[in-house]
Amino acid sequence: MIKSPPPNGLSFATFSNGYNDGVVPVEDRDKGWDQLKRNGSKALVDLIVSTANKQCIVYTMLQHWATDVARELHLPSALLWIQPAMVLDICYCYYNGFADVIGNDDDDWPSCSIQLPGLPLLLATRDLPSFLLASNPYAFVHPIFQAQLEALEKESIPRVLVNTFDALEPEALKALEKLNLVAIGPLVPNAILGGRDSCNGSNDYIEWLNSKSESSVIYVSFGSLLVLNKQQMEEIARRLLDCGRPFLWVIRAKESGEEEKEEEKLSCREELEQMGMIVPWCSQVEVLSHPSLRCFVTHCGWNSTLESLVSGVPMVAFPHRLDQGTNAKLIEDVWKTGVRVMENKDGIVEGDEIRRHLELVVGDGERGEAIRRNAKKWKELALEAANEVGSSSYNNLKAFVDEIGEGNIGVK
Repeated sequence: MIKSPPPNGLSFATFSNGYNDGVVPVEDRDKGWDQLKRNGSKALVDLIVSTANKQCIVYTMLQHWATDVARELHLPSALLWIQPAMVLDICYCYYNGFADVIGNDDDDWPSCSIQLPGLPLLLATRDLPSFLLASNPYAFVHPIFQAQLEALEKESIPRVLVNTFDALEPEALKALEKLNLVAIGPLVPNAILGGRDSCNGSNDYIEWLNSKSESSVIYVSFGSLLVLNKQQMEEIARRLLDCGRPFLWVIRAKESGEEEKEEEKLSCREELEQMGMIVPWCSQVEVLSHPSLRCFVTHCGWNSTLESLVSGVPMVAFPHRLDQGTNAKLIEDVWKTGVRVMENKDGIVEGDEIRRHLELVVGDGERGEAIRRNAKKWKELALEAANEVGSSSYNNLKAFVDEIGEGNIGVK
């Protein structure tokens, strides 16, 4: 962020969290959060005190200590929620009386659907944010999320800016009476909106996409963090070959810089490279906005989900953790822009399951056609919400800024 000139009117300030090599050891996890809060609070106070124009602190998830700074300096603050409003609603319910219902995913727990106040959907365990479940290995985030919501409730007007738009989540945005959820999304790069930064064919994968016919390519990417095991990779590889369509598959290089060992290599790598293209990285917004795209096999991270909606690309939902199960539920059952695969008891999505869902989405059957119609509908609604002037998200954000300017957001 600091190596390139920032956009006009924007500047970056940095501070150390105490781990300048970028790695917080697992045994230091709690200490790491404490250091981030201590160093971050001091840096934020120093920055604001040195700045003449003091207006509002907007902070993102898991940085609730920013609200303490805001109160200390008598400034308004707002949380920027970077997951769907539905996930915030579920978290709020969890910490307000529904922990036993939401968090219990023991094997002997009855297989039933959960109905939460103000939400229209019946939710199964697999539809819930994984960090709320009893089986979740990341239990350390519980007190942080709880502190996040408690910090909001201390505000006289607890305001949350959400990366979504009014038409996408109308019920979820209104489900929490005690919080004011303000939709200001979709927050996506200008390239995907057809702006000045749209793709220019300067990369090999763009040239490859240019060589393919319209609506023919399957794009496969699981984000910047998720690492699939060898068995799952083999299942995906074989089904892509069976599908018979060109594909672009992002398989990240090992972070350590080590070369891939022989036992780690895909058994059908040569066949894959004949039918498709495998890259270690790509500009996702350029790929999704390319006319050759037919569908997106995605882990359902919220950024990827929104970018796919804005691009009008149908999805094969392949969720793993965090908010991804909830996002997949919305994709399949609410927006109906894709289908969701099912894992077996060992956590593997088997080849037949992958093939069936790929054929459903890319095929010309009735459901595939319906998914493509819905994808086109949500693309139009998303672009409408993203318009610079007069859109719902523009008006929501303008009202928020005007309220701050008039001093109407209370601080206590």
